[in-house]
Amino acid sequence: MHGMNHTTSRFILSSATLALLSGCAGFMPPAQVPMVVAPAWQAPLPHQGSVRALSDWWQRQGDPLLVELIAAAQDVSPSVAQALARIESTRANQAAANAALTPNLGAQTSANRGVSQANAPLATTLQAGVQASWELDLVGANRAVSRAAQAQFEGSQAQWHDARVSVAAEVAKLYHGLRSCRQQLSVARRDAASREQTSRVTALSAQAGLLAPTVAAMARASAADANSRLTQQTAACALDIKALVALSGMAEPVLEEKLTVLPVQTAQESLFSVASVPAQVVSQRPDVFAAERDVVLASAQVGSAKAQQWPRVSLNGSIGALRQSTGSDTTALSTWSFGPLALSLPLFDAGQRSANVQSAQASYQSAVVAYQGKVRQAVREVEEALVALQSTQARAADAEVATQAYTEAMAASKNRFDQGLASLFELEDTRRSALAAESALLALSLERHRAWVALYRAVGGGFEPDKLSLASTASQAP
Repeated sequence: MHGMNHTTSRFILSSATLALLSGCAGFMPPAQVPMVVAPAWQAPLPHQGSVRALSDWWQRQGDPLLVELIAAAQDVSPSVAQALARIESTRANQAAANAALTPNLGAQTSANRGVSQANAPLATTLQAGVQASWELDLVGANRAVSRAAQAQFEGSQAQWHDARVSVAAEVAKLYHGLRSCRQQLSVARRDAASREQTSRVTALSAQAGLLAPTVAAMARASAADANSRLTQQTAACALDIKALVALSGMAEPVLEEKLTVLPVQTAQESLFSVASVPAQVVSQRPDVFAAERDVVLASAQVGSAKAQQWPRVSLNGSIGALRQSTGSDTTALSTWSFGPLALSLPLFDAGQRSANVQSAQASYQSAVVAYQGKVRQAVREVEEALVALQSTQARAADAEVATQAYTEAMAASKNRFDQGLASLFELEDTRRSALAAESALLALSLERHRAWVALYRAVGGGFEPDKLSLASTASQAP
């Protein structure tokens, strides 16, 4: 047996134990940072709907094209693909880090036939052996690396979900914008047709001498202005379609065909509730969770850097077998060894290990500040979305009343104008007011849809930190 004397063994084990007791305490700074948020939201909460998983929120809106576009965009999104690649990379890093905690085994075998010296008979030698090596990790250096790899893996999963949520929210914003644009386009067409009709009637009346030529000129200018707005609105809708094509990868003719079979009206709102405790909502944000994992990672890296300043203990061992055949004689021999139990002592490195510790500590402080900033930003985004929702709800009734009243006023002015009881100036004034009111109502509806999308994004899009399983979430569109 290859080994070492008893006195040496006791010295090494005593040194390792002293390093363990003295070095493990206080290696890592706190891996969890308190979440400092207000006890309640300052903005009013939406209480309609029910608290349900947001992973199927898009399906509940009853618009299959929106769901299809989101799924297509997530499939072709570079950010989602990069996030998925990061998951695979961190998974591999985690496996490598965990492997360092277990013994490393290797095997070798060899065969040899020949004459080893003069006048010796021909001999056949067969050898086989197994070697093992293991770093005992008494001060936790490898465990710190494993903990860091686990934090990286969990953070990459959260970033994958965050990328999918971001893509879904961007597609929804564009899609609702396109649907609103088509509604505005319908209004512009009706307005242009109405003004064109007024222009024709006014021109005929001017030719008959019933109206002054300036009135007919004013009507032609109004019709031209309406046509110009119609052209501008048409171009805006075309740009929205091209943006959706670029984001989803869907061919433009296919998207155009799918849009033609849809009603012009926007999809019905699908509401959800928000927990009254900000900390509960913020903890469901994937970006906040990823930032929290960064703190865990940085803490483990500090521990790993400090552990490099302490002795490291490793243990080796081997088992072997040899069989030698010479003529009719056969010799079999087995060997084994336990050791050496080696102690590696860092003596002098010109301050490199201390510098690594200082760098890791600075990175830890940066991760803590970044995490706290993410928490504040998350609270702000939720508050802003809640304010936008409350504002749109408060303005909705007045906007509908104004639109209805201006529409009635325009109809009355049109009748008076046709009967010669109102001037073209009066008609155009009420027409402009009615058009502005209807456009404002459509814009308010779009603002409300986008506020819901912003709130969906701000509360994490259905992210569940306790269920970080890529396999179970890959088939779900957030």
